Amino acid sequence: MATVFTRQRSAVRVCHRPPRETPAQRGFLRVRGRAPFASIRPDAREVAREFVREFLDSTRERRWTAGRSFLDHHGVSDERTSALRGATYRRDGRAVVELKSERPLDPDLLQLAGDGIRVAVAAGEPGADQLASDCAGALRERRWPGDELLANHLDSLAGRGPAALLRPLAVSLDELSEILEGDPIHGGGRIDRLTGEVWHRAQIDYAVEVGEEDPDDEDPDRWLWVDCEGSRDGYRDMEDFIATVADPHRAELLAVAIEGRGAFRRFRDVLHRWPDLVDRWYAFSDDRRIGRAREWLADAGYRPADAR
Repeated sequence: MATVFTRQRSAVRVCHRPPRETPAQRGFLRVRGRAPFASIRPDAREVAREFVREFLDSTRERRWTAGRSFLDHHGVSDERTSALRGATYRRDGRAVVELKSERPLDPDLLQLAGDGIRVAVAAGEPGADQLASDCAGALRERRWPGDELLANHLDSLAGRGPAALLRPLAVSLDELSEILEGDPIHGGGRIDRLTGEVWHRAQIDYAVEVGEEDPDDEDPDRWLWVDCEGSRDGYRDMEDFIATVADPHRAELLAVAIEGRGAFRRFRDVLHRWPDLVDRWYAFSDDRRIGRAREWLADAGYRPADAR
């Protein structure tokens, strides 16, 4: 059994709970009252950072694994998409060019492809300019949120258009979308304008609670604050996706599933009957989220920074 100290008013009590594998699985150790957490353990601030970091990392992993495990179990392969994500994350422009040269642009993955091609163009990889032109044309034809912004950015990188008057910020659009959409109570957060790091609301609250930072002493110009916009756009994504389903019976079942409370859960439950649609849905919804995050960032006066 693991011993955990919690502060309740002026007294410190000891409680016991079964040991867990990681601090993230244990959850956040909450501190209440006026006495600082540092009075319990001197390395409290570093422990708090690690708690928050592992919790957020494990949350992202669970969210991704929940969708992908069904695909893997049924033998649905998405190796090329995963490879493109990996190459973009590693800033491997050559790998991006090789992957996109082997496979036509997927109309449901143009935001992902465009970000990868940005890396390749910025690195001066042969063939990247033509890929940028093709992707920009496909984005303008599709016209989802954020598509025009990305198309213009690709054109400017390839020397075919003026650069947008937006400041570069090394921020992850995927992480931004996590705090921008979802539950308004727990969503929202901020972006560090200096580093591009995304802070979730829980991370901010916890840092203040354990004395990691004093909100009265913070530089107000350092942070770009993000209000959660809720799940309305996510619901609209489901409606738009259903409109693309060719099988009338499947489309009808999915349309019924999104009526009333619990629409997101029922939609996923029904969708998982058909492995061929599951992969399409994850690509579709991810690209929509990333595009909306790009659009929000542009409205704030920024764009994702390019690799150099």
